[in-house]
Amino acid sequence: MLSELKPKNISISSDYAHVCRAVASRIADLVRAKPGAVLGLATGSSPLGVYAELIRMHREEGLDFSRVTSFNLDEYYPMSASSEHSYHAFMEANLFSQINIGRWYVPDGRSRGMQEILLDCRRYEERIADTGGLDLQLLGIGRTGHVGFNEPGSPRDSRTRLVTLHEVTRVDAAPGFGGLDQVPHQAVSMGIATIMDAREIVMMASGAGKAEIVRRALEGEETEQVPATLIRRHANARFYFDTDAARLLSAP
Repeated sequence: MLSELKPKNISISSDYAHVCRAVASRIADLVRAKPGAVLGLATGSSPLGVYAELIRMHREEGLDFSRVTSFNLDEYYPMSASSEHSYHAFMEANLFSQINIGRWYVPDGRSRGMQEILLDCRRYEERIADTGGLDLQLLGIGRTGHVGFNEPGSPRDSRTRLVTLHEVTRVDAAPGFGGLDQVPHQAVSMGIATIMDAREIVMMASGAGKAEIVRRALEGEETEQVPATLIRRHANARFYFDTDAARLLSAP
């Protein structure tokens, strides 16, 4: 229940722009305090404003990412890194090409045999561990309650793996692909346990369209059928919403 969360862990801002500034400020504070920070970053529309603010901080305030390592949550499968629809291309265009990032990794979406996929997923986990683990994991929240591409039913002990996308997730992605028939049915995604291993989790959401899933995530029954509900069990989870996304919370 919401009462189990410390009030200081929920930040409600007037609009999307203010949410993005607050989240970017939290990331910037971490990078300044720990120049070699390891970030877990997300894609989609939610973090775009955060990335724009981080770029501004880099250009105008000298925020230095040269020792930062980033691991992305997920990638469509099958998907070439060079495709305009890939999350590799998304991150490069919207953040990494415009800051002095040290190292960055995105799950491998290339079409290949299952044994190779399993091996690459294990290597992704090992690489995260070899860096010392994620200091901060940034999350959005999908209409199904998915985090990363951990769709309803994702086990709480899941690790990076090949997953099947919910039809709602594919429908939401369709405009960017030029039609539903062009959206992949699968993806490679960090698991719930991978996310929960991060020392800090930052979840963000904005807009009235996210209000119901935000309410379920923070106040509904904790269940693997709504993966976002599992995040509130993290000892250092922070939630950033605008007033529209938070409007159904009983105790904002």
